[in-house]
Amino acid sequence: MGMKYIDAKMLQKAFLAGAKGLEAKKEWINELNVFPVPDGDTGTNMTMTIMAAAKEVAAIENPTMESLAKAISSGSLRGARGNSGVILSQLFRGFTKEIAAANQVTATVLANSFVRATETAYKAVMKPKEGTILTVARGMAEKAAELVTETEDILEFCQKVIEHGDYVLSQTPEMLPVLKQAGVVDSGGQGLMQVMKGAFDCLSGKEVDLSVEVEKRTADPDGASGATTADIDIRFGYCTEFIINLENHYDDKKERDFKGYLESIGDSIVVVSDDDVVKVHVHTNDPGLAIQKALTYGSLSRMKIDNMREEHQEKLIKESEKLAAQQKAEVKKKAEQKKPYGFISVSAGEGLDEIFRGIGADYLIQGGQTMNPSTEDMLNAIEKVNADTIYILPNNKNIILAAEQAKSLVEDKKVIVIPSKTIPQGITAIINFAPDLSPEDNEKIMTEEMSRVKTGQVTYAVRNTMIDDTTIREGDIMALGDSGILAVGKEIEPTVLEAMEAMVEEESELVTVYYGKDVKEEDAKELKEKAEELFSHCEVELHAGGQPIYYYLISVE
Repeated sequence: MGMKYIDAKMLQKAFLAGAKGLEAKKEWINELNVFPVPDGDTGTNMTMTIMAAAKEVAAIENPTMESLAKAISSGSLRGARGNSGVILSQLFRGFTKEIAAANQVTATVLANSFVRATETAYKAVMKPKEGTILTVARGMAEKAAELVTETEDILEFCQKVIEHGDYVLSQTPEMLPVLKQAGVVDSGGQGLMQVMKGAFDCLSGKEVDLSVEVEKRTADPDGASGATTADIDIRFGYCTEFIINLENHYDDKKERDFKGYLESIGDSIVVVSDDDVVKVHVHTNDPGLAIQKALTYGSLSRMKIDNMREEHQEKLIKESEKLAAQQKAEVKKKAEQKKPYGFISVSAGEGLDEIFRGIGADYLIQGGQTMNPSTEDMLNAIEKVNADTIYILPNNKNIILAAEQAKSLVEDKKVIVIPSKTIPQGITAIINFAPDLSPEDNEKIMTEEMSRVKTGQVTYAVRNTMIDDTTIREGDIMALGDSGILAVGKEIEPTVLEAMEAMVEEESELVTVYYGKDVKEEDAKELKEKAEELFSHCEVELHAGGQPIYYYLISVE
């Protein structure tokens, strides 16, 4: 007998199974990334995005379609990281708009949800590229719309949709030559298929792991009161602990009798026997009764009695003082003169942090290749900058979508995302900001000026691959430019200089080098001297960036 519909409880389980299915394969998905750099990219970003939603979904005790839709959409939107994570969150956003109004999910509802999910995701990307997760999602949506007239059995429906999704995924190398050359399918599309397959396993009755760590809350999101410190009813006031040094007969029966007695006068009972000593813990209103009973078995040591009601009152006072201080700080913050403009920049490394602060950044978000900040990280930063207009500098192409998503969720401030793809671009953008111009004019100028900067990033390869007809071996030093590979070598310095030669032109005036935390200062200075000899018509600047993963960041103007 087939499955004609999915209720809210089953949908909750299926979503959690899909999340766990992706999490289990995240490292494999990371390895599908075309560029073999150690940036933990697609699999990690998609997993962190879906797990942010899964934590909210798992916390719902009595799910409805509406509550599930809200948890999936809100959790994934705020938890979204990287381009793949943002697109996944948009797929969930479209999907949940359809299921929110349904009493149960049928094949028809699923088909409509898949179509709406794809439409929503495509709209979120300024320049959709085929051969990616978007293509795989659209292929499944089209198949779902076709199948809805052929079967009402959800299991049959889902199986055929997944089979078609796998087929579309297998064709992605034919759509993107860079995938074909590297011999891989699209990593984002593969991640989406893992979500689908995990959910299908659950629907099919397979035993799957649904465990998700749920954060404990003191109140629900809508403001309903939860268990706060003030609400606690302390039934037994004294926390009583001691050790019995056994001197009289004490066996299993005696221990059961002792525990039974303690249960009659208190709770939170722990009785642990260890050779000739018994460790005891009990909450009671009369510690003397517990002590008198214990003395029938032997002498006592390490006695400790705490008045929990008194401790509770002290805690309440401290919490009240803390809350008062926070409220005072909030009032002071609001009273401060709001700035006309402010800057939020993504940075990585102490040296780069100092540079950004020195040129006017108000708030720094730590991130980049090793960790793409989430939409929630962006929203928190926006909240902390007291300005009418806030410019966000993502400084990484994989962070721009998350910044744009945060922008769409802010209503009380004007947020402008300057689409900087590298640290040098972000620095150039802030430097060219003009306070007297309008936000729109500044957006235009900052974007134009940073586009004139050529950038290079030098790191190492974590696996074998081929890109732009260049064979790359695990451990090779790679220099990545704005449009692809600049140089590949076995040693750092020659590879950096080769990359510079590819970037510097006759009209170039300035070469700026930021060295990472894994580069010695003397080696960086030696590199600077050689660059000055090679490019005598340019000024060469050297800065300690302190960035991880990348040995050097280079900009040429």
